[in-house]
Amino acid sequence: MSFEQASKKRRTEAGGEGTLDVKPQTKYSYMSGFGGELKTEAREGAVPEMYNTPQVCPLGLYAEQINGTAFTKPRDGNRRTWTYKIRPSAVHDDMVKEDSFSLTTDCSIVDPRQRRWSPFPLPNTKIDFVRSLTPYAGAGDPSMKAGCKIYLYSFNTPMTNAAMYNSDGDFLFVAETGELDIVTELGRMQVRSGEICVIQRGIKFQVNNVSKECRGYICEIFDGHFKIPDLGPIGANGLANPRDFLTPVAWFEDVTADFKVYNKFGGQLWSYGMDRSPFDVVGWHGNYAPFKYDLARFCAVNSVTFDHLDPSIFTVLTCQTADPGTAAMDFVIFPPRYMVQMNTFRPPYYHRNVMSELMGNICGAYEAKEKGFLPGGVTLHSCMTGHGPDAGGFEKASKIDTMEVQKPSKTDLAFMFETTYILKLSDYANTNNVDAGYKKCWNGLKAQFKA
Repeated sequence: MSFEQASKKRRTEAGGEGTLDVKPQTKYSYMSGFGGELKTEAREGAVPEMYNTPQVCPLGLYAEQINGTAFTKPRDGNRRTWTYKIRPSAVHDDMVKEDSFSLTTDCSIVDPRQRRWSPFPLPNTKIDFVRSLTPYAGAGDPSMKAGCKIYLYSFNTPMTNAAMYNSDGDFLFVAETGELDIVTELGRMQVRSGEICVIQRGIKFQVNNVSKECRGYICEIFDGHFKIPDLGPIGANGLANPRDFLTPVAWFEDVTADFKVYNKFGGQLWSYGMDRSPFDVVGWHGNYAPFKYDLARFCAVNSVTFDHLDPSIFTVLTCQTADPGTAAMDFVIFPPRYMVQMNTFRPPYYHRNVMSELMGNICGAYEAKEKGFLPGGVTLHSCMTGHGPDAGGFEKASKIDTMEVQKPSKTDLAFMFETTYILKLSDYANTNNVDAGYKKCWNGLKAQFKA
């Protein structure tokens, strides 16, 4: 089900127009909040009282800590979770290197040109999530814990008796087509078109398709972890509110069977076998856990007088570098919203940016380019490369009556991965699904100077 179809369905279920297009959470249970201390048990008494490592854990479980930051990280940024498992993670077969997966492809092609890609193809043969992961662009080095990598996925087969974890960084999923059923060792999540989720470094997970086929985007960050941005003079509320982030409750399976676990490590893919399910955490407590978020819950702010404000006002999540205010990655959306600026060119302005801007489209038309940028597609405007509205968009926006309120389209939703790093392309992105005529969209912009 596409975002447009899902949006229409939700409006119908909620009573029609005039209601928020917020998705009801009907499949699994969650805990609300962002970055706080949580405790959850799939069996009562699984998490010990007071002790993290009692001499004998309740229910015959093993205590195992997952540290997402260094032990000595200041407390306000320290991330760790204590899990209580049927068997420790150290129990498995020897690791072997995997060589036939596209996700390990390097991004090494330097190209400053404006680039646009047609939608990533939906699968025509059976393929699971891990094998479908295809890098488009990236920068940096996971061994130095600095940089990022951006993938698209398109799959139609579940990860049966398989799991994955990423030693290189966090995965931010942006679902575009279809519904994902994601199993993690800390709980289960339903992620639909128009929703996102984050699975942090080291957390085991399995991605399955509920829909016939699923497609979307993934941003991998090597530097640190995503957080919600500070609000400054906006105040205490707005943008992505903490209460709207959902973390799954504990869930486990006590299954004896042959499982394969993939480990993305140093840009390579390794795997090992197990004789039982890796999803065996019966209870946990801490603040390092996967979460999901419905983009329809974003509380947008905007100018109500004049000028088009910078897109940073639409930042959902950010991962900062050591230079405050400079992001290793910002996840920015362009949500449905009213436009009321007077005497103003309302679409995004023409721009050269020190940051690299890679955009995706979840549904509908993007406000700066109504044609050509399709759901499942990608654009990349690199550091200091000029970009902005196409000729048709410029002409239309220059003539509208700005005393008229521009009502939001409830089915237009695009997003941007914005990074301080200069992104390089993969071989796949350089040669596949390329919109060779993209640059022509600006050809109609003629000089209008009148001395």
